[in-house]
This record gives sequence, structure tokens and C-alpha cells, in this order.
Amino acid sequence: MKLSEARLLIRNTFENPFDKQRFSLFIRNLLKDDFEEKVFVNTGKGIPEAFAGVIRKMEVLGKYVDEDGNIIDILTVELKKGHSIEWARTTQRNFIRRYLNGSRGELKDAALVAFYAEDSSDWRFSLFKMQYS
Repeated sequence: MKLSEARLLIRNTFENPFDKQRFSLFIRNLLKDDFEEKVFVNTGKGIPEAFAGVIRKMEVLGKYVDEDGNIIDILTVELKKGHSIEWARTTQRNFIRRYLNGSRGELKDAALVAFYAEDSSDWRFSLFKMQYS
């Protein structure tokens, strides 16, 4: 990808409302060949009860394994209507911490997460990294 194309992709991704296809394209270009696409969706009963009032859906887009063997999952998390990106920040952090701590049976080192809400043009792109030692 040329530098001008990369700049345009970054601008289009981050200066517009969340778009999963555009975000996926950005991730694939950012992580190149090391990105393993692996889609998994959690909704409804798949969302832990403690977060069900805020989180509508979590989707795993794939994972990246760095040269040290650290696993970084790529996620999108949709908040329910009426929950702004800023208002639910603590809940978002706790939700991802639970996910990284092995709620699906495997400890994860980190996650790149796009948080968005259906009724808002704002969204957040965050890196969460666990310190297990």
C-alpha cells in the first residue's frame, strides 16, 4: 500500500462513524500477513449478566500473534442504545479484562478493540494489555 493510500485509509477509518468493513480493512493492512481472521460473535445470553445492560454484542474479528508469541485479539464491541462511549468506559474496561482473563477458556495477552454504539457517530479504538505477573 502506498503512503497516500495508507493515510487515506487511516483518515477514512478514524474520522468517520464506525464501519466494520473499513475497520477490518485497516486491521488487515496494519497487521499484514500475521493477522488470522477468525470471526466469532457473542450476543444476548453470550454476554455476561454483569455487562448485559450496556453491551449489546461482542465480535472477535481475528487474532495476531507477535514474534514473542503474545496473542492479541481484534474485537468490536457494540454498546446498547443510550450508552455513550464516554459514559460506559469503566464497564468497557471491565468487560475486556474479563475476556482477556480467560472467560472463553484461554488467557489472552492483549486486545485491540473498537467500541461503538448504534445510535452514535462516536467510537473508540483501544489497546488493552494484561500484566499477569
